[in-house]
Amino acid sequence: MIKLIVGLGNPGKNYQEHRHNAGFWFVESLASIKDSKFTSQSKFLGETTSVAFGSTKVFLLKPQTFMNNSGGSIKSFLSYYDISPEETLVVHDELDLPIGAVKIKLAGGHGGHNGLRDTIKALNSKDFYRLRIGIAHPGSKDDVVDYVLNAPGKSELSSIEQGMSNAMSIINLLVNGNFEDAMKALHT
Repeated sequence: MIKLIVGLGNPGKNYQEHRHNAGFWFVESLASIKDSKFTSQSKFLGETTSVAFGSTKVFLLKPQTFMNNSGGSIKSFLSYYDISPEETLVVHDELDLPIGAVKIKLAGGHGGHNGLRDTIKALNSKDFYRLRIGIAHPGSKDDVVDYVLNAPGKSELSSIEQGMSNAMSIINLLVNGNFEDAMKALHT
């Protein structure tokens, strides 16, 4: 079962529309659908809220430490609530997926994603679930930083929003531990 859903992104108005904030967009949409509001929690270096899936309460977290330092926020939250990495879903932008494609996976490396790199280091574990939101690759690795730190075009954004909507439809399965069914529904 999933007890915590973390959206990765960069805090502040200057970053909110950037591709790198796809994780924030997802948890913000989920909170909005569930009529829940984020509040700042300094002990977690982030903004948090909780939502209900039936009788199951799930926390949402947006680290406010910038992407490259997300791990400390996640670690403090997991420690405080005694949640294991395996009960955590980290939502992030993914260069290695086409725009709008959404995939779930358990464990693995960071694939060059600094938010994941810092999370793996802070938790001393790779064993957490990832919801990967495709933003596509700009082509050259030299263009990656500029690409992720800019807003997608209208058609790109529409595809990303459609992918997130598809992921919303299986979030209940994920929360309740039906990972195989969730993966099948999302990946086919």
